Amino acid sequence: MVESHAEDDCLFCGIIAGRVPSEKVYEDESLYAFKDVNPKAAVHVLIVPKRHYANVAELAAADPELLASMVIKAQDIADQAFHGAYRLIFNTGKDAGQSVFHVHAHVLTGEVMDE
Repeated sequence: MVESHAEDDCLFCGIIAGRVPSEKVYEDESLYAFKDVNPKAAVHVLIVPKRHYANVAELAAADPELLASMVIKAQDIADQAFHGAYRLIFNTGKDAGQSVFHVHAHVLTGEVMDE
């Protein structure tokens, strides 16, 4: 199991720990994926590393292999939920729309999407 370095006030750390309910889509030793409670597409899943990183730049610098595994899992989710097409979004920083400061990838799929 990956050491979590959970932040006490982090919503996603609470979800990973099971203190906050979620609709789990996938879990392994390093990742947790769950349905977004306010979906923006037919399928809207969040993929988070179990270890706390504030944003995607911090994750990329510290553990590029974990970031790659998030992208691979996004493809798996899109393959299962749609025909493999998906949009992958990382918001980094408050001004870019990041509201939970635990890195997370938004996987949006399940329908044809506008640009």
